[in-house]
Amino acid sequence: MAFSLENGGFSDALVILGAAGLVIPAFARFRISPVIGFILVGLLVGPAGLGALVPRYSLLYHVTISDPHSIEPFAEFGIILLLFSIGLELSFKRLWAMRTLVFGVGAAELLISGLIIGVVLHFIGQAWSGAVGLGLALALSSTALVLPIAGTQSASGRAAFAMLLFEDLALVPIIFLLGALAPNATDEGWSNLVNVLIRGGITIAVLFIGGRLVLPRLFAQAARTKSPELFLAASLLVVIIASLATAAAGLSPIVGALIAGLLIAETEYRAEVEVMTGPFKGLALGVFLITVGMRLDLRLVALNWELLLVAILGVMLVKAAVTTALVKLTGARTGTAAETGVMMASPSETTLIVMGVASAAGLILPSTASFWTTVTAIGLTITPLLAKAGQTIARNIERRTDALPPEAEVTAEGPGTVIIGFGRVGRTVADMLQMHGKKFIAIEADIDAVNAARRDNYPIIFGDVSRSELVDRLNLGRADALILTMDEPVLSVNLTRRVRGWVPAIPIIARARDWNHAAELYKAGATDAVPETLESSLQLSEAVLVDLGVAMGPVIASIHEKRDQMRKAIQQAAELDREPKLRRTRVGEAAPEA
Repeated sequence: MAFSLENGGFSDALVILGAAGLVIPAFARFRISPVIGFILVGLLVGPAGLGALVPRYSLLYHVTISDPHSIEPFAEFGIILLLFSIGLELSFKRLWAMRTLVFGVGAAELLISGLIIGVVLHFIGQAWSGAVGLGLALALSSTALVLPIAGTQSASGRAAFAMLLFEDLALVPIIFLLGALAPNATDEGWSNLVNVLIRGGITIAVLFIGGRLVLPRLFAQAARTKSPELFLAASLLVVIIASLATAAAGLSPIVGALIAGLLIAETEYRAEVEVMTGPFKGLALGVFLITVGMRLDLRLVALNWELLLVAILGVMLVKAAVTTALVKLTGARTGTAAETGVMMASPSETTLIVMGVASAAGLILPSTASFWTTVTAIGLTITPLLAKAGQTIARNIERRTDALPPEAEVTAEGPGTVIIGFGRVGRTVADMLQMHGKKFIAIEADIDAVNAARRDNYPIIFGDVSRSELVDRLNLGRADALILTMDEPVLSVNLTRRVRGWVPAIPIIARARDWNHAAELYKAGATDAVPETLESSLQLSEAVLVDLGVAMGPVIASIHEKRDQMRKAIQQAAELDREPKLRRTRVGEAAPEA
């Protein structure tokens, strides 16, 4: 079968793949979210951009999207894969623990925001039925954009996820509600809603039970073949079947995708599935963002910019205020609540779906739907900027709050052990010192890490150790030891050399990137330098030997012996590198006497 460049679908596919190949690396180079890049590509190549010039310049046909609606199914598939990946990050236990957030805060956020927006729209001339539809549509927030930015591990990410999850679950009832409110609707609209909820509940129960029984066996068989293609096919098959099942029951296919992810997350194949499906999710999400950009018409924006600005700001202020207040009521910190509120302020990709249903049902005029579609597209475009603004606002609030424990102080009797750098490595070291009752104090230059540590009651000081006045405050002459955990090789070597010159007897234990960095630290005066590659290889060796049946005692003894051998080798290399410099120094000193 021969492909022709006149084939619209083939031309569109080339444009999409080319956009992905250019946007992702280009925007990553400048540390800008590719979300904005994909939306700008959609604006550029869509019918309101270069696509409008195709009748005059036919060559532009090959670099524009000829039919925006032809790529919408790919965009929907991207949303499905996104919800599937979210399910992979969860577990039933974690989801159950979040039930109050999901069905309490999530429901309250959607209903209160929708009610306020709907009332305002009614008082400016929109009929009640249309105001309800628009209010609920605009109250939705973007799962596709917010979760990849916020994640599900941070406090703001967990709160956002709970609300977004409820919105995704509520999407189908909202659609049926709008159908029941349509001017030509009958009582069957309400009965259909009840029937869908019953069928959906039964379908979800069947998926849970069947998934628990079938999925472990399915993926075990796929894993035995050692074929990545078969494993990927099995993963996509599970997503498609679950999505089709919930769609057939009248629910949204994204509910099925989320359930599929949850079920696979309970198996031992979660990580492998996540790696396999990751590229598909990213590409399909990019297609969705391109379709968002195509909905923007800069000429209409220029003509109505004042109304659009008022509408966007009004929607965002209402949603940000309601979300912030509700998250704060759950006991979250003010900074976390504000960050969540700002991040959730813009409308959603599902807003477009709900407005389409409201327009088809006759609840709102096509012109009204077009105006709010533009508002939604602009809101989606600025979502990454809102996320950055939320982080900045939260950081400023945390700096000013009095609720954090006070900054640690170095006492006259000494700080105990000093830990410089308080990332994941520094925290682990601190936990081990606490476990054994050893006094310590930490220093970190990242204010977010400092605030997080202070909330957890770690004794920590905010500051940059590249400044000598801060190091002077640490009273290292009375310290028990100095531990350097920061991932800054040059600074750690310089600091080791400086401290060793001041305090010759203090033990200095430093994190090293590799053998060469460890040798540099030994030359600078470190007591111990621990290369990350050394420890990871020893841990891997320990796990292999134990799994092969070797007794734990001899394994631990051999690991310690090997560690000592490798450290001595690094120290000897450092000494050999140092000796020629010493000899050159002696020759230089002897020269004047000759």
